[in-house]
Amino acid sequence: MTRTQIQFPDPLYQRLKVIAEQQDWSLSEVMRKAAEHFITRFPEDPKPKAVWRFPTLDCGGDFLTDPAHLRPEADAILQRSGS
Repeated sequence: MTRTQIQFPDPLYQRLKVIAEQQDWSLSEVMRKAAEHFITRFPEDPKPKAVWRFPTLDCGGDFLTDPAHLRPEADAILQRSGS
């Protein structure tokens, strides 16, 4: 085991001591159990984040339009307006 030093605010330290006393555990055992519980929230091998893709537009349910296909039309509109 590795030995370490941790600083706690007094109210938290007192509460941990009470829990240890109530459970008949050492303060070290309370901290180990708390750490073991805490790390279950963080998987060792997190799944890689999915590649973000531009969402498709729902055009009323009859068809889906990929915004990438609208780019030529948007460019044509900009050219006609002189921008």
